[in-house]
Parts: sequence; C-alpha cells; structure tokens
Amino acid sequence: MFPALEDIVKRRRQLGLKQSELAKAAGVSQSLIAKLEAGTIDSSYTTVKTIFDVLDRLEFKYKIQAEKVVHNEVVTVQTNEPTSKVVKLMKEYGYSQIPVFEGKQSVGSISEKTILRQILAGKDLAQISALPAAEIMEEAFPQISEDAPLSLITSLLQNYSAVLVARKGVIVGIITKADLLRML
Repeated sequence: MFPALEDIVKRRRQLGLKQSELAKAAGVSQSLIAKLEAGTIDSSYTTVKTIFDVLDRLEFKYKIQAEKVVHNEVVTVQTNEPTSKVVKLMKEYGYSQIPVFEGKQSVGSISEKTILRQILAGKDLAQISALPAAEIMEEAFPQISEDAPLSLITSLLQNYSAVLVARKGVIVGIITKADLLRML
C-alpha cells in the first residue's frame, strides 16, 4: 500500500529536512514539495514514488532505531496483582502507564486513564484498589524489534501510550512519548 501524501511532511520533519533539501535529493522543485505537502496539487505516481524512495533512503541512512530511544527498565505487573500495586508503581517511578504481564507474556496495559475510568464509573476506591490488574486492564501495547525505525515508533505512539521493544520474542524495553521528547 502506498503511503498517504500527508506522510511527506511528517517524514521530512522527522529527518530535520527543509523542503528545498528534500526537493534537491528527489530531483524536483521546492515548490512541488510545498504544493504536495499543502495538498494543492496532484502529482504523478512516479514523482511521488521517487520522493518516498528518497525519504526511505534518508531514513535508513539517518535511522534512529528503537535501540537508541528505548528505556531498558520495564516496570510491569502481573494479571493477578491488585490495582493498588499498579498505582504504587506509577507513583514510585513517575509513570502514567504500565504493561500487564502473565508470566513473561504481555497481555494488557493499565494507564492513569484506565484507573480514572473506574473512579468515574462510581466504583468505591477500596474496591478499585483490590481489583486484580486483569479485571481493569486494556489492550496490550504493541511490540516492535530493536531495529524498528523512528517512523514506525512515532506512528504507533500516535495511537498507543507506549510501545514494547522485544529481542527474539523477549521484552527488553519500553518506549513512551516522553522517551521520544527526551531526544529533542
């Protein structure tokens, strides 16, 4: 599937390129790049493909991979542990989300929003504190490999609050939006 034209500006900015620099690398005019990014022009498939090929090549060359932004200490809870432990860990480490594991397998996640939803639903605080993580957890964070490119990481973090990093199927780290912001 061909990427959306809106991806040109996102990917160009992630690479720290000016429109003129991308244009030169792709062999097109800066005004064409500006018009494509603004959505005021439809260009040929060949031209757009060339621009995406250049972006792919530059991303590979200057690739910031997961291993460069990963937070190696992954704080987790098991499905049978009470929500009170989740809250304690969030406070202790300053995290707003924690993955939930069953053994060594990631099966869900709990965020501050997850817990707040329980409170807003009118449940008693003592009742919420005693609930096992499995009863309030949401879907698991997506998993990527250590060599995943920054473009994939940022794309996933638009929809998820964290991404787990795996090596040979074993979770070795986590990346959050805060980790990406620390790179700036």
